[in-house]
Amino acid sequence: MKPDCAAGYNKKSVTDVDVNGKKVLLRCDFNVPIDKETGKIRDEGRIIAALPTINYLLEHNAAVIACSHFGRPKGEFKPEFSLAPVAESLANHLGKPVKMSKDVIGSDAMQLAGNLKPGEIMLLENTRFHPEEEKNDPEFSKNLAELADIYVSDAFGSVHRAHASTEGVSHYLPAVSGFLLKKELDFIGGAISSPKRPLVAILGGAKVSDKLGVISN
Repeated sequence: MKPDCAAGYNKKSVTDVDVNGKKVLLRCDFNVPIDKETGKIRDEGRIIAALPTINYLLEHNAAVIACSHFGRPKGEFKPEFSLAPVAESLANHLGKPVKMSKDVIGSDAMQLAGNLKPGEIMLLENTRFHPEEEKNDPEFSKNLAELADIYVSDAFGSVHRAHASTEGVSHYLPAVSGFLLKKELDFIGGAISSPKRPLVAILGGAKVSDKLGVISN
């Protein structure tokens, strides 16, 4: 079977690997806006965007260990940056429990991941509660990778950052893209390799410095 690779990038996707009975570390982008007064999520768009990959993994008998950063806690545990509201939202959308660990690579995460059965899903606490995350610390990456058998990257908004949960773990686990990332790679690959002209590119974002490299290319 020919791998379902993203156009022009030769990247394997989640459909190219056997996830049956495997523990899958799934990097999502759950950096959602939270109402500071109510603690409720104001826009669930990024959570909904992750559902196709999550449902695929669960339907194919994988045990899903989801992870994400949220906000900028600067390497410290801060309750206001907990992913607990995301776990609640995920459970509502999936119609099944989402186990929430109290840490990322600590004893609680290890125990929950170790006992996680195929067809079940858990969510690790905010990866940025550890300063090692943004430093892409190899030991932290290795500990994170030890929770699973396969790594699936589906956080398109974060893959440009060389952090432990986005790049570091890929050195210790077989790594493939999820459906959200594959969709973006296919679109970008097509726009670069065989664009339909006339072509207009709109670049958004607050930090101009991030865009200069893209403009140059």
